[in-house]
Amino acid sequence: MSILTSGRYRAWAGFALAALLLYVVAPAVLSDFRLSLLGKFLCFAIVAVGIGLAWGRGGMLTLGQGVFFGLGAYMMAMHLKIADAELRGDTVPDFMQIAGIRELPGYWVPFTSPIVTILGILLIPALVAFVLGLGVFKRRVKGAYFAILSQALAAAFAILLVGQQSTGGSNGLNRFRTFFGFNLNDPANKQMLFFIAAGVLLAVVAITRQLMNSRYGELLVAVRDQEERVRFLGYDPANIKLVAYVTAAFFAGLAGALFVPIVGIISPADVGIVPSIAFLIGVAIGGRSTLLGPVLGAIGVAWAQSAFSESFPSGWTYAQGLLFIVVVGFFPAGVAGLFALLKRKKKASSDEPAPPGPEDETEPTERMEMAR
Repeated sequence: MSILTSGRYRAWAGFALAALLLYVVAPAVLSDFRLSLLGKFLCFAIVAVGIGLAWGRGGMLTLGQGVFFGLGAYMMAMHLKIADAELRGDTVPDFMQIAGIRELPGYWVPFTSPIVTILGILLIPALVAFVLGLGVFKRRVKGAYFAILSQALAAAFAILLVGQQSTGGSNGLNRFRTFFGFNLNDPANKQMLFFIAAGVLLAVVAITRQLMNSRYGELLVAVRDQEERVRFLGYDPANIKLVAYVTAAFFAGLAGALFVPIVGIISPADVGIVPSIAFLIGVAIGGRSTLLGPVLGAIGVAWAQSAFSESFPSGWTYAQGLLFIVVVGFFPAGVAGLFALLKRKKKASSDEPAPPGPEDETEPTERMEMAR
């Protein structure tokens, strides 16, 4: 096999092309507003990569990724609000002063430290997923029951946030001025945030590719298809599922933390049932069992929502639902699966034997006699 056609070098070429598009082409052709909008879409793509691993490869219909997305987002937002209050010389953020809160709540205090905030974003969503997954998978909860449970978790988390005045209630947290000392109103710093999101997305895709192509990736697919057979071979399917579920939660927490300074707001509406299902729709449309399908699907659906909602604000929800029904009903492997199917058909047609020529019109037995 030549170097240019080997899978390894094709993957490196793909990463190089993606880096070129994100770091050179996008900043050159997009305005500051559109670049920030693309950064928002990249955050959704990071979540989608984790869903593709857990759902596409592991068969776990994760309808509650908004929880882990929200955990990362709110931890980042809390730190940014505290930092803004310190710049003004206040002890509590501005919305707390309006609500009559004069002291910083106890669970806000750790997020005064940037290091603790970063560690919390990296660890807490994964730890929550580990505890939940351990309890669910060890009891062999799967299929529709797991999907309903994860969706109920997202709904409960959103309701909890709405009732908390110390996290902004239904309005959430917004109006951030700085990001670890950098002014968020500076276009150069906004571009820096886009570059960070692009780098995280590339790293997440690389990690997921390594998992998919490893021995673990084979076991994850085997658990999805024949869980009892994997258990009979001596492996614990619960542990295999748990790794994928925790990894997906870790990716979602990172995406939420990046979403806050890029978009400038986080509220319960961004972490409940509706956004969790929206994450899933992008993955399903792109192709849940592929590596790049979830990324392209999430970015494409988010772009379509932004573009069509500007012209048809009330019609996008119906169009999104119709698109999801069409894909699930007629193209269950998504757009990426459709392209793969067309590629296999083209290859099969090219491999068909040519029709017999005039010299091949003799019967096989006659040719054997002639050979003798």
